[in-house]
Amino acid sequence: MPPIPFRDTPQAYGLITRILHWAMGALILWQFLGMGLRLIFGRQPFVSFFVGSHQPVGTVLFVLVVLRILWAVANRRNRPDHGTGPVAIAARLGHLALYALMLIIPSVALLRAWGSDRAFAPFGFQIFPAQEPVIAWTGQLAGLLHGELAWLLLAAILGHIVMVAVHERKWRDGTLSRMAGRPRPQG
Repeated sequence: MPPIPFRDTPQAYGLITRILHWAMGALILWQFLGMGLRLIFGRQPFVSFFVGSHQPVGTVLFVLVVLRILWAVANRRNRPDHGTGPVAIAARLGHLALYALMLIIPSVALLRAWGSDRAFAPFGFQIFPAQEPVIAWTGQLAGLLHGELAWLLLAAILGHIVMVAVHERKWRDGTLSRMAGRPRPQG
């Protein structure tokens, strides 16, 4: 097996793209696990472990999203092509929606944290001080959008997974192999 490229190539996504993709996938899964447990079981002690990590994990996710967007822009000419036609347009729009949601959801949460009466200090480092008086509209906006957009993100992620299965099972075009770093053999 040839070495994994560091940067993206037209044949496969590189090491950095794959690390960002799968790390973000794992952290997003953790976030949904915690919120799902909270919906099912309420505020039980074992749920508080997951919910208590929501803010720090969300902070890490936001940083990874920004890094991933910057990395995608830096590699935009080297990435595997989606092709042409309606399926390619749908793929581009689907990925754009995923990136937008992954950026907007934590941005709204950060806005709420900025306007809150509690200091925002994930990992013990204060980023925003407590606001006196509270900036109410930030909490209201986050209350309207953060959770609802997160469930929309979950639907988009499920659609993403379904399309990977379609690519692999029906079209057999090597999409998963490119994301896993194993370029599809030519020929």
